[in-house]
Amino acid sequence: MARIAGVNIPTNKRVIIALQYIYGIGPKNAADICKKANIPLERRVNELTDAELIAVRETIDKNYVVEGDLRREVAMNIKRLMDLGNYRGLRHRRGLPVRGQRTHTNARTRKGPAKAIAGKKK
Repeated sequence: MARIAGVNIPTNKRVIIALQYIYGIGPKNAADICKKANIPLERRVNELTDAELIAVRETIDKNYVVEGDLRREVAMNIKRLMDLGNYRGLRHRRGLPVRGQRTHTNARTRKGPAKAIAGKKK
């Protein structure tokens, strides 16, 4: 099993798909990494040589912010917004949608299960 950036990536999948198991690497970044490391897109992880694995690791370490560092950076950005007390920070603090979605009827994922209100019926 190949281990890249602290993540065990699946061995029987194509390299471009397996790289996406790493937090911070999507389809475009995975394709760019394969191109920089000179790996064909149809190659599978279990077919990679040690030199190719090292090339992929070095490419990710040199050019991309992934996993723990990226999670920490995102958390710090959210914490900064909350400390500033601006609108987006207040929405994060209250656990409501941040990007302008309606909350009158929807937003159950962010708000949690519906709470009954006594005396609402007329």
